Amino acid sequence: MKFFATALSAISLGAVAVSAAPIEKRHSAVATYFYQGGNPGSCGVTHSDSDYVVAIPASYHNPDNCFKKIQISHNGKTIEATIADTCPTCPGMNIDLSVAAFQALGSMDAGELDVEWAGNW
Repeated sequence: MKFFATALSAISLGAVAVSAAPIEKRHSAVATYFYQGGNPGSCGVTHSDSDYVVAIPASYHNPDNCFKKIQISHNGKTIEATIADTCPTCPGMNIDLSVAAFQALGSMDAGELDVEWAGNW
C-alpha cells in the first residue's frame, strides 16, 4: 500500500510539472512565402531560402520572440520554423514563411496556405 501511495504521489507531481509548461494558443491563419534575398530580418540574422524561418505579424512580434520556434501545420503536415523576421503586411495572425518552410507544407503554386501555428513560450 505504501508503494502505491508513493507511486501515486510521483505521478501526481509529474502531472503538475507537465501542466506547468506554457502552451501558446493555436492560431488559424494564412501563410505566404518570401525570399530571403541576403537581407537580415528584423532579428538581425541573414538566412537562406533553404532555412525554415518565419516572419510573424508586427502586432505580435517583439525582440524577445527572435529565434524562438513555432509549429506550423497544414493538411496533416507539421514543421517547426524559427522566428527570424517581422511581417509588417501580415494582417491578423497571418505569417510569412521562407521558401523551404512553405514547400514543406504545400505547393508554391498555391501562393498561400491555410495553416495553424503555435509556439511554446
